[in-house]
Amino acid sequence: MEFALIATPLLLAALSALIPSNRLRPWLLPVAGVVHSVMTAFLMARPEVSAGSSWLYLDPIGRVILPLVSVLYLLCSFYAVGVLHYRHNQANRVFCVCLISFLGIMTMVLLSQHLGLMWVGIETMTLTTAPLIYFNRTPQSIEATWKYLLIGSVGIALALLGTFFLAYASLHQGIEPTLSIEGMVRNAPMLSKSWLHAAFVLLLVGYGTKMGLAPMHTWKPDAYGEAPGVVGAIFAGGVTSCAFFALLRVYHICLAAGEGAYISRLLLVVGFLSMIVAGLFMVGQRDFKRMLAYSSVEHMGILAIGLGIGGPALFGTLLHVVTNGLTKGVLFLSAGNIHRAYASKNTDQVHGAIHRLPLSGGLFLAGFLAVTGSPPFGPFVSEFSILNGAFDGGHYATGGFFLLLLLVVFIGMGATVLRVVQGRAPAAVNKSPYREGLLTTVPAVLLMMLVLALGLYIPATLTALLNDAVRFLKV
Repeated sequence: MEFALIATPLLLAALSALIPSNRLRPWLLPVAGVVHSVMTAFLMARPEVSAGSSWLYLDPIGRVILPLVSVLYLLCSFYAVGVLHYRHNQANRVFCVCLISFLGIMTMVLLSQHLGLMWVGIETMTLTTAPLIYFNRTPQSIEATWKYLLIGSVGIALALLGTFFLAYASLHQGIEPTLSIEGMVRNAPMLSKSWLHAAFVLLLVGYGTKMGLAPMHTWKPDAYGEAPGVVGAIFAGGVTSCAFFALLRVYHICLAAGEGAYISRLLLVVGFLSMIVAGLFMVGQRDFKRMLAYSSVEHMGILAIGLGIGGPALFGTLLHVVTNGLTKGVLFLSAGNIHRAYASKNTDQVHGAIHRLPLSGGLFLAGFLAVTGSPPFGPFVSEFSILNGAFDGGHYATGGFFLLLLLVVFIGMGATVLRVVQGRAPAAVNKSPYREGLLTTVPAVLLMMLVLALGLYIPATLTALLNDAVRFLKV
């Protein structure tokens, strides 16, 4: 089943390259999404159908993140069909091939039980997603694509070096080197501490670059600002979740080695730095898509802080991966609709969105409230769980500073969002041909409903999955 989960999207991507029609080809996106969701649900419900490979299987951490990626892709795929039909004059072959392939590659990362294979998956994600940023064919989008490739390549090179250091931590102690996750966790107490420390720093910088943690975040504002909204949604909810998954692998090995205190300090520093940078750049931000990029930097910082706090906050941290991924979907999809209607991302031209596009404007406002941790939405529950974990663990200063930065982000982001949704839309914008359609609004509505539902009630199944993952990480 694991091989089928990876191979099916790749085969559909190859098929999409052969379809000549610009109108028919996009429908393979939701086909891939539906098939992948059904197969994921089947594997979750019937783990005994696993292929039994030691390199590819779904463990407790993957069981939390794979369903998120599958659901997010499924809803975004229908939205993508609406967007590509609106822009039917633009060639979409490369876009469809890359977006469908991307689903298979993300799945490979989440199933991989080998550090080398996982690294290959993350690197392939970089190469596959780069053409998606260039979809609009503007000078700004080509610049964003190159910046993404260059910074991402440096990050992934450092991650490879860190992986070698991790293997050498075994060799240095006379242990047979292995890159399998199970073997590394088993041998962790015997690894060379100095090589393990160096490896963690390199892997934190490497995979932190893919997550967009500060100060390695500089590709994000350009890439998220220039990519289509649907690509931004999958980047913010899929790519970053896969990169965080890779970091969790390293975190797991370091915890098993008894190095929790060492990695905790580094994670807290990087996490708070990310929240500070995001808060500063959100204040006075006029480009609402770049604002969403900084929001993503902030939430990657929250995940790093949650890991840094450790035990009591792990449940909330893993829940935040889910709630943040879904909420980012709402924000980027609604922002994409607003961008198309106004042909601008600047708040000097974009205002009155709630009148011009009532549904998208309302979703953008609701998404802002959710992503900033306001009740009764899912991120409120996950962020509150992290905060509760900080106070339960005696990290009072950490909890207090975390609250202060959340307030700064709320004020900075709120000013930009209110400029977008309030006021009167310019007369020229009211005459623009873009109108909200079922395909470009229903996916965002469904994502918003999921975000709201997770704020009101966390299903017992999800609670059990999160608790299993926490126990798994604690070894």
